[in-house]
Amino acid sequence: MKVIAMIPARYSASRFPGKLMKDLGGKSVILRTYEATVETNLFSAVYVVTDSEIISDEIKNHGGNVIMSQKVHESGSDRIAEAVHNVDCDIVVNVQGDEPFTERLSLQKVLSVFEDDPNEEIDLASLMVHITDAEEIQNPNSVKVIVDQRNFALYFSRSPIPFHRDKSIETKYFKHKGIYAFRKKALLDFTQLPMQMLEASEKIECIRYLEFGKKIKMVETDVQGIEIDTPEDLERAKHLWKNN
Repeated sequence: MKVIAMIPARYSASRFPGKLMKDLGGKSVILRTYEATVETNLFSAVYVVTDSEIISDEIKNHGGNVIMSQKVHESGSDRIAEAVHNVDCDIVVNVQGDEPFTERLSLQKVLSVFEDDPNEEIDLASLMVHITDAEEIQNPNSVKVIVDQRNFALYFSRSPIPFHRDKSIETKYFKHKGIYAFRKKALLDFTQLPMQMLEASEKIECIRYLEFGKKIKMVETDVQGIEIDTPEDLERAKHLWKNN
């Protein structure tokens, strides 16, 4: 099973423009993410996929692999699907460019589900982490996920799901961590599927897979990390990096 990693990287992020080039402990966020992914030693190759010359130069100048996007894309999955079309691989791991604390153990957990899937029931796999902080549960930047008894995703939302109507029932909340592992075919299929109302409303791309009947296996991890979506996230990341 040949496994590669691709890191989709846009320069003009809507919530925090230029965030991937911000300094984190003496290196850019995107370079930190690239190096952390390479250092897991789980992949036959790691690529940054971007339409930005600035990001491309940053990675190439440090000896990294870059694939330039040829089209404008709605999502990171669309971006890497274009890039992977002519790349020989079985599994493609999508690592978000704003996750510089990417680490080996969580990625191993995600990849392991494909080794125990002889009938290829799983189209893609991703990570979730148990959260208890009320502010994070309510935060729309924190995508929540609910799963069935076999840990297949039922739905993703920026709203708190499940809604805790009956306070006598103990409930748990899981945050979706934006790392995906795709079978190559599932990823290529994604680009042929039109965006539907639920995905367009929530702005969560993996909902498209659910809307068209694809199966997403969720794997629990206790590694929280930091996704850098805002300037405040970057300050938290700097503090964590300094104390690592």
